[in-house]
Amino acid sequence: MAAASYDCIVIGSGPGGYVAAIRAAQLGRRTAVVERDRVGGRCLNYACIPAKSVLRTADLLDEVHDAGQYGLRVGGVELDYPTVQSRRGKVVATLTSGVASLFKKGGIELITGDASLTAGGDVSVDGEVLRAGTVILATGSVGRAIPGVSFGGRIIGTEEAWALPALPARLAVVGAGASGAEIASGFARLGSEVLLLEALDRVLPSEDGDISRLVERGFRRQGVAVQTGTSVADVEETSSGVSLSHGSERVEVEHLVIATGRVADVDGLGLSDAGVELGEGGLVNVDGAQRTTREGIYAIGDLVAGPALAHKASDEGIIAVEDAAGLETHPLVHVDIPRATFCTPNVGSFGLTEEEAREAGYDVVVGKVPYGAVGGGIVYGDRTGLVKLVGESRYGELLGGHIVGSRATELIQELVNVRALEGGFAEVGRIVHGHPTLSEAVMEAGRATDGWLIHG
Repeated sequence: MAAASYDCIVIGSGPGGYVAAIRAAQLGRRTAVVERDRVGGRCLNYACIPAKSVLRTADLLDEVHDAGQYGLRVGGVELDYPTVQSRRGKVVATLTSGVASLFKKGGIELITGDASLTAGGDVSVDGEVLRAGTVILATGSVGRAIPGVSFGGRIIGTEEAWALPALPARLAVVGAGASGAEIASGFARLGSEVLLLEALDRVLPSEDGDISRLVERGFRRQGVAVQTGTSVADVEETSSGVSLSHGSERVEVEHLVIATGRVADVDGLGLSDAGVELGEGGLVNVDGAQRTTREGIYAIGDLVAGPALAHKASDEGIIAVEDAAGLETHPLVHVDIPRATFCTPNVGSFGLTEEEAREAGYDVVVGKVPYGAVGGGIVYGDRTGLVKLVGESRYGELLGGHIVGSRATELIQELVNVRALEGGFAEVGRIVHGHPTLSEAVMEAGRATDGWLIHG
């Protein structure tokens, strides 16, 4: 006999899970969330939010160092790293308490414990069975180590890096994707000596090639020692740090950060008992409404295919709940979800890269405009940024947008919106933009793609 009954039980309270729960409550569903750790999940407590909090300090430090160019003489600047970490904790606490308040407001019950599915499709929490009309699996992902190396001690994942109690003198980061790039850029600007190692041929290897080159150039200016096409070997923890080999060199660092990807956190969920099938890469098989192979059970976020992004998980949570409520939903188009990397320089992108578009057989047209071509880039001190649009010539379709430079993570949304509203690069070039703003570079890139660049 089930101890309690709910219309919807969400397992996991990260950005996918908590949004799903709130939407379920809005639709009149009696809802519970099961969380084994802290409200807000990995994103709010250990990853996205802590990372951006520390990166904000690095950004401010950059501005202080550059103040002389703007007629401001600033002396005696010191990094108070304990205060940086204290502020990180306050930011996390503010946001997680906000989620808890939303649960209370929506009448959502928060249950602490380890959850698993039963053969009958209900949820067992530490042995107590809860009856569920609908179950949303939102347990996220866990870090993946490199072959022959295990996490522990001074060999850490990205979450532990952002929470280091003292600023490391020397740090090695393995993996130059979004997470590794943010750690390398952030700690280098705070004063650490950083070695960034990537097995593929460039940093941010999933981004457009032009964007990756500018990011690597920016990293080198920040003092990051970038080594691409390089594997790590012979990792050994010492009394004072970690020793490792890369190429023909052997180095010792205080901490080795492994940022080489993540895997779905499905251990202990009882998926096979409940008839929930896994597919390629250990991900849960779902359809366009996030339905698994077991009726009444849905999966979202890092558990399923598509980019491992918090905002993607949130949208999938809404889709799952609305489908369970009998509302009409539409599947996400993964390629059109915006991607944001908060290293310096910022990177914002969506859609196909130029290489991907050509490989797909499109008659590709490209428009590229540096920030320095418009007044905003010069006024605000970023002439090295770049906006690149990828389109196809026959219908003027906007296939992808790629921005590197100040506020790129904000600027990319305009291009995502144009795509969603079925506009093309010609429309981007015809929309009136405020002056002088960085967004004018987006407009000029639309014009460049359409063949009539004004400022360039």
